[in-house]
Amino acid sequence: MSINGVSSTVLRLPDVRRKTGLGRSTILAQVAVGLLPPPIRLGARAVGWVEQEIDAVLKARIAGAGADKVKGLVAELVAARSGEGV
Repeated sequence: MSINGVSSTVLRLPDVRRKTGLGRSTILAQVAVGLLPPPIRLGARAVGWVEQEIDAVLKARIAGAGADKVKGLVAELVAARSGEGV
């Protein structure tokens, strides 16, 4: 899949768990408070996360970003999905 000319992969929950090291409940809780981007709908009963967005959040965390900065990043990533972004 390509978004704005950038190749991107959709990750299912087990892949997000492996990549982040977090459990299912923690991932969903972090999505709820804006610390991880929400998944995209793939079908009636399937969702997935954009790998590029997960990577951006992990990179910010590794760089030492606090919760407020990560929430801002997540908001930018979600806004960019619909073309409202940066």
